[in-house]
Amino acid sequence: MLDKTTPAPGETPRAVILGCGGEQLGADERRFFGAADPVGFILFRRNCRSPEQVRELVSALRDVIGRSDAPILIDQEGGRVARLRPPFWRLYPSAACLGSLPDLQAEAAVRLGARLIADDLGNLGITVDCLPVLDVPVAGADPVIGDRAYGTEPGRVTKLARAACHGLLEGGVLPVIKHIPGHGRARVDSHNACPVVETEADELSRTDFAPFHALAAMPWAMSAHIVYMAIDPTAPATLSRRVISEAIRGGIGFDGVLVSDDLSMQALGGDIAERAERALSAGCDLVLHCNGDRREMEAILTAARSVSTRTAERLARAEAMRRRCTPRDFDRRETEQRFDALLAGARIEELPAR
Repeated sequence: MLDKTTPAPGETPRAVILGCGGEQLGADERRFFGAADPVGFILFRRNCRSPEQVRELVSALRDVIGRSDAPILIDQEGGRVARLRPPFWRLYPSAACLGSLPDLQAEAAVRLGARLIADDLGNLGITVDCLPVLDVPVAGADPVIGDRAYGTEPGRVTKLARAACHGLLEGGVLPVIKHIPGHGRARVDSHNACPVVETEADELSRTDFAPFHALAAMPWAMSAHIVYMAIDPTAPATLSRRVISEAIRGGIGFDGVLVSDDLSMQALGGDIAERAERALSAGCDLVLHCNGDRREMEAILTAARSVSTRTAERLARAEAMRRRCTPRDFDRRETEQRFDALLAGARIEELPAR
């Protein structure tokens, strides 16, 4: 159980994003989250049955921590990474599918698709989408990124990822650029093991890091659980003060909200509390825990501090950006017609859902 020093709702929240167990909150879960007081929450397929149910869950999550503007995140990329699915929500093509279109068509399709996703999310009260993927896959890389990437050339990935960010922002939803500083060279799935990248720093800057540098003004980013030998051979980026300070904050120039990828992934060593402490000490603004496991969340909360002043400023800046992008003059039917017309020439090859 949480100790009596846990901040009450309305006080400075803890630097965590948590997942809940199901489609609604029980009394015990309400008490737990109210005492834990995370910055916000993330939703998965287990949490999403129908629009009315999701709206009620989103409202309940904000109510228990007493903040009506608490960020609610989701991974709604399209393709195999989609938490909202038919029959109530459209299933969007993968990034690779959209990237298979000719340049101008691809850019327009990505932007329109992201605008439609933002409309879906806005109607549910979800304010942050873990999209777009800026990773640049190389030959021989593990398929965990695969068709989630827009292409294999940094310039094209940058252009299409920027279009996705703009589409989301036009709909009042904050994008999360991921997985900073680049997951494209990983030869193992970081859900299962820790990838090690041995590429020289100059090459990383020219390729993997380039899309993140170009989109460094975006409000949120998600870290990569990857060891970059040329920068810090001792720890994956999420746990590396050197990677975060020198590569992410320094070379790339990102000064938005940096959230870790899921702490329960096996790429990170140590117990779950140690992972949380090390990620926050390394420079992550927030740590993310997705599976809803109560014991793991309680362990994380023993290590998770209240948000720092700098993190609070970054969160406020992101929310101010979102509020400036209040949707207007949006015709859903017309946008879908334009999107579908562009998709006519796309190469649709989807991998199994995850």
